[in-house]
Amino acid sequence: METRKEKEIAFHNQRERDRQVLDEEAFRKKYSNKKWYSITRRSSEYLSDWLNRNCPGRTALDYCCGLGGVSLQMARCGAFVHGIDISAESVQTAERLLSDCGYGNTSSFRVMDAENLEFESNTFDIIVCSGVLHHLDIKLAYPQLARVLKPEGKILCMEALGYNPVITLYRKWTPHLRTDWEADHILTLREVNLARSCFGAVDVSYFHLFSILGVAFRGTSFFNGALSILDRMDDVILKVPGIRLMAWQMIFELSKPVK
Repeated sequence: METRKEKEIAFHNQRERDRQVLDEEAFRKKYSNKKWYSITRRSSEYLSDWLNRNCPGRTALDYCCGLGGVSLQMARCGAFVHGIDISAESVQTAERLLSDCGYGNTSSFRVMDAENLEFESNTFDIIVCSGVLHHLDIKLAYPQLARVLKPEGKILCMEALGYNPVITLYRKWTPHLRTDWEADHILTLREVNLARSCFGAVDVSYFHLFSILGVAFRGTSFFNGALSILDRMDDVILKVPGIRLMAWQMIFELSKPVK
């Protein structure tokens, strides 16, 4: 196995072991980047709406499922869920989560290399890639995703965006929070456009610029009100070409796989 994949396995296995043994305060202190996800209401709503529209009665893949949060959302929306991840610790946690929530019979989890999927071609109606593509060699990932997606299927990719200089500086200041490969492969439009060689349709939306400031209000009575104002500001400013590239995250949908 390549060294970069061994490092990914070690990092994510260790993080999951830490989550299980550390109390919440100690875990959040060690993995301090978790606080930023307190403001992702808009992108979370987008994901939930997409799953509600696309999951019922479908066969779904949670591509690099992590701890199974998205897998559980898909199962609750009526999909039969397959989850794969290179981290055995994460796969065990995800499998246990869905079983404990009553979806053990409508889900299946396996340790698997996302760049070498072991599924038959044309297996899945929908695939969700939540914060995973920057962990992979994207030139290997896209063809695999196109191969296992049904011709009328859809893929939703949620990724950090690599243009904002302040966010880039934060990543450089906190190397312990991610692997070297991850830090060097945050996606830009170049990687999004590479998908066009494997998919006939690519549609991109942008999230979280002003809303990032809402992190300062988390844990206060002002948080929800402040975040609502900041979200509305994002709704306007992130429609502007150029400026929207400063967003923290993007979501892009892939469809019409090239076979």
